Amino acid sequence: MAEAHSHRSAPPSHDPTVPRFMLIATAILLVGVIAVAALSRQGVIGRGGEAPIVAPEQSRALFFKDRSQGGIAVISAETGDVVAVVAPGEGGFLRGVVRGLVGERKQRDITAATPFDLNRYADGRVTLSDPMTGRSIELVSFGETNLAVFTRLFEDLEAAE
Repeated sequence: MAEAHSHRSAPPSHDPTVPRFMLIATAILLVGVIAVAALSRQGVIGRGGEAPIVAPEQSRALFFKDRSQGGIAVISAETGDVVAVVAPGEGGFLRGVVRGLVGERKQRDITAATPFDLNRYADGRVTLSDPMTGRSIELVSFGETNLAVFTRLFEDLEAAE
């Protein structure tokens, strides 16, 4: 009985080694990435885009308290007066921003005894910041309609005084 031999062609010759210049280029790239990451973490590079620290033109300390039936009272920390009330089902942007700041306090077990700071700057920026966590939200980046929700609080505060 004759044996059947399969005639397979040999695989094409392939050199599995990586060219030396590719290894050197990869090593240089990795060293560069690690160096940039280390320098930026230490603050040596990457600070060019930060805005200089400027005092706000107007600043108010505020508490945001939940009311019955889902409303939110905005209270002046200076006077203790309710300066605005957000009705249930309204003020979604304000609710979201405040909820985010309050949630961060809860994660860190920080009490609600310290008010938030609403700041307006000469260049038009408005921020809501939490002095307890150091977090600050640039409200102008959410558009004019959402920004107006917070700038209106300055008017409400002035009217209450």
